[in-house]
Amino acid sequence: MKLSAETKVHELLKAHPFLEESLVTFNPKFEMLRSRMARATIGRFATLRTAAGIANVDIDRLLQHIASEIEKQTGERAEVDTSAAAGLTRDQRLETLKEIISDLHAGGTLEEAKKRFSEALEDVEPSEIAAMEEELIRGGLPVSEVQRLCDVHVGAFRHALDEHGQVQAEPGHPVHTYMEENKVITRLANELGAIAGDVEREREPAVKLKQALPVIEQLRGVENHYERKENQLFPLLERRNVTGPSQVMWGVHDQIRAELKVVRAAAEKGEAKAFATAATALARDLVEMVYKEEKILFPMSLEALTEQEWAEIRRGEDELGYVLARPAAGWTGEEAVKPQPGPPGRGILELTTGKLSLEQLNLVLTHLPVDLSFVDEEDTVRFYSEGPERIFPRSPAVIGRKVQKCHPPTSVNVVQEILDSFRAGKKDVAEFWIQLQGKFIHIRYFAVRDKTGAYRGCLEVSQDVTSIRSLEGERRLLDWGSGSR
Repeated sequence: MKLSAETKVHELLKAHPFLEESLVTFNPKFEMLRSRMARATIGRFATLRTAAGIANVDIDRLLQHIASEIEKQTGERAEVDTSAAAGLTRDQRLETLKEIISDLHAGGTLEEAKKRFSEALEDVEPSEIAAMEEELIRGGLPVSEVQRLCDVHVGAFRHALDEHGQVQAEPGHPVHTYMEENKVITRLANELGAIAGDVEREREPAVKLKQALPVIEQLRGVENHYERKENQLFPLLERRNVTGPSQVMWGVHDQIRAELKVVRAAAEKGEAKAFATAATALARDLVEMVYKEEKILFPMSLEALTEQEWAEIRRGEDELGYVLARPAAGWTGEEAVKPQPGPPGRGILELTTGKLSLEQLNLVLTHLPVDLSFVDEEDTVRFYSEGPERIFPRSPAVIGRKVQKCHPPTSVNVVQEILDSFRAGKKDVAEFWIQLQGKFIHIRYFAVRDKTGAYRGCLEVSQDVTSIRSLEGERRLLDWGSGSR
């Protein structure tokens, strides 16, 4: 067998299954090769050069190790093509990528970036783009700037990204569901773009604006698509210290959300010119996000996360629900789930003003007509309630996550300011109210302090007060039968 940097991992392990254990021994980062899902997806098109990059090991040393192991196990001598292994190390490639992107941010042209890229690098891996963004952010470049030129980044490396095969995931796997939704998003974006083109060319604009409304209504389903990424996929990536994509993509999500509102308002008001401009931009941004997901986010996520973590994502997404496409029959993640401990005992909790069992306390919290979230003194989310009417989407992946990561980039500074004010003892309450889908939402943050006055965390209380604000007169206790059941 001839080995080179371009040898496919899938083909190698199929020919020599014993290499799986050997590679894990060689470098613990190859543990992912034990995952059936990883082998069936990223492993099908990942090369040994890719594998060396993931483990941050020298490709030539990896090739020599594999050849030695094959000879030891089979007695056959594997020919190693070291010429293909020559080139930049992963760290050198990352530094080159950072230099190209930094020049772009300083005003360099996309054409010059593409030229430098083709001269310096033969290909690029999704994990390297993610690492590049994180390095830029850690280096002091604002997330908003990385987001603003995200399309430029992808444009510079689009040719290399196109060389990678289509990501494959088993039906029912979260990535498979995301990609099925992306087919719907792409179709709707193309329909919207075509309508915008007709309006721009003044082809029955009034008729076309009416045709756009049901398309826009269906596109509201992207909110669910993005919410699941923000509340399930991103938290799991953050546990692996992969934070760049979540920070940048969440900002783009918010940009698309804002564009969708503008397009809807223009269509409803019959503002043809404003609609054509905004709808064209929205259609482009939706399709670009699909490309970034399928060429960068999903391949990188399949590399980074274990099958058990994908099972956790699937359970959380099932709780959040689906709009554009439901998971196909097949993979549920049940095989990857470790046995969970049994339900907590019925031990009695001694509270300040009474005693409750764990079951009773949980029932009380889940029946409150408000949404509660508690963040400890280290800004880590420790609890959220699951009331009968949820206001904001939450799922189990949020537990243990830093609260700053649970908010879009545009509002993180405000959240941090509130927490700092609570921590310093300057304030004890922060209060807000917003209009959300026809409802009036009241949001309050309370500083939680112990008996000594030490800051122990922050309690968020959100409530739909629409009906409360409309109350008039009075209803006394004896009239209780005429109200809600």
